[in-house]
Amino acid sequence: MSSERRAVVTGIGVVAPNGIGADAFWKATREGVCVLDRVSREGCEELPLRVAGEVRGFDPQEAVESRFTVQTDRFTHFAMAAADLALADARLETGSGSPFDVGVVTAAGSGGGEFGQRELQQLWGKGPRFVGPYQSIAWFYAASTGQISIRGGFKGPCGVLTNDEAGGLDALAHARRGIRRGARAVVVGSAEAPLAPYSAVCQLGYAELSRSGEPARAYLPFTGDACGFAPAEGGAMLVLEEEGAARGRGAAVRAVVAGHAATFTGTDGWQRSREGLAHAARAALAEAGCAPEEVDVVFADALGVPEADRAEALALADVLGPRASRVPVTAPKTGTGRAYCGGPVLDTAAAVLAMESGVVPPTPNVVDVAHDLDLVTRTARPAELRTALVLARGLMGCNAALVLRRGSGTDRP
Repeated sequence: MSSERRAVVTGIGVVAPNGIGADAFWKATREGVCVLDRVSREGCEELPLRVAGEVRGFDPQEAVESRFTVQTDRFTHFAMAAADLALADARLETGSGSPFDVGVVTAAGSGGGEFGQRELQQLWGKGPRFVGPYQSIAWFYAASTGQISIRGGFKGPCGVLTNDEAGGLDALAHARRGIRRGARAVVVGSAEAPLAPYSAVCQLGYAELSRSGEPARAYLPFTGDACGFAPAEGGAMLVLEEEGAARGRGAAVRAVVAGHAATFTGTDGWQRSREGLAHAARAALAEAGCAPEEVDVVFADALGVPEADRAEALALADVLGPRASRVPVTAPKTGTGRAYCGGPVLDTAAAVLAMESGVVPPTPNVVDVAHDLDLVTRTARPAELRTALVLARGLMGCNAALVLRRGSGTDRP
């Protein structure tokens, strides 16, 4: 039952700093809009973290029923709203058929920090009787998977991955495995909300975190001015379906999840990620039956740390060979920030939309590239895109690669 059941993308839902909804997100991404700005969250004013990508204009009360918002954190509000958008985009009727046909998979980096901080302040400020009953679940890294499945009545294969930032891509592979094993559809992705004061303080331990106070200079990977990454909140959810079932109901097949692989290289230095990232990319291409010459665009991890950027550039050279300096590479996240586990899923959404539109989105703010890469800068570049390679690394040493093939049905039904 496994290899013949292909997993395809039929729906995309986005809640990102540069737009809510796939259309708004893609318009801003295609135009290279930078929305990085000074952190405005209350309690963060005096912290060394000064620039991030915040999701503005998002009202959880409009997106999610109050009976769910009261028991969930901001990261779950994002995920639930994005899941609704993805399901609507896929036009998937979930009320018919068996509830065991549809599953939910998410990845999470930190869980519900904002909710947890609020309840802990109640505990130490007023006493244990003032801590709400939902503290036990709202902070939990599995909360988004649980709440999406409960709210939608989805009883198929569910899971949550907590294996570093690269888990955003690993979640897609996990969902694809569920499709291969018999699920009709899986709602999959990740959304993060790491900008509450408690969460921000936790991130200050990352040497890779940018301390720059200038939004246009805070996140400049692959340049001589690279000084780390700017964090972000938000993310994306996708609907994956078994291809036959999707075509049978007349759905548009937007992309095929063709290959994936993951490696672990530890935290002894970013130079080691060269081998791990290259191995993951080769294995993902091999699983997809894709030769390196077929890669039309790379969505880079783009950490923004000189050592890590050099390792990624060399990994691409190892994988793509002589073509490495001619394959378009992009990192749209420099305009929104790095949303931890949500970042690779946003890159995946952007890759699907890029293949549909026939353009490679630019890398905002980056101009002078210090590596032998064909990094797309300034403006979007028209291109015939059939195969996209998406790369991701985590601060704890995980690496992942995902290969997407352009869908054969890009016109919405």
